[in-house]
Amino acid sequence: MGVFSRTLRLTSMNGERSLEVEAMVDTGAAFSIVPAGLLQELGVSPIDRLDFTLADGRRVECDIGEALATVEGKSISTLVAFGEEDTLVLLGAYTLEGLRFGVDPVRGELVPLVARA
Repeated sequence: MGVFSRTLRLTSMNGERSLEVEAMVDTGAAFSIVPAGLLQELGVSPIDRLDFTLADGRRVECDIGEALATVEGKSISTLVAFGEEDTLVLLGAYTLEGLRFGVDPVRGELVPLVARA
């Protein structure tokens, strides 16, 4: 399976601040994860705290907040986890599904999904 990244623009919910980062596409991550300092710079506030199991098996408790995520011209309000400062930015399944993207890991592409009723 291929590993690839995409440019992720995060914007505060009031639209006042935004930043662009390279995010690793990770469908194994439930939520997108961003270093806490970057989210704080955007003015994202924690709205809840959840337990996570990391890829290395460690269990951690992280704050989550809400931000506007934009990838390849599509935007959606999404939940983001406040990661440790050395955390790689991950573009997780919840955000990808909200943006209506599937993943082609062989080609390293995001694939637009068709909504079905």
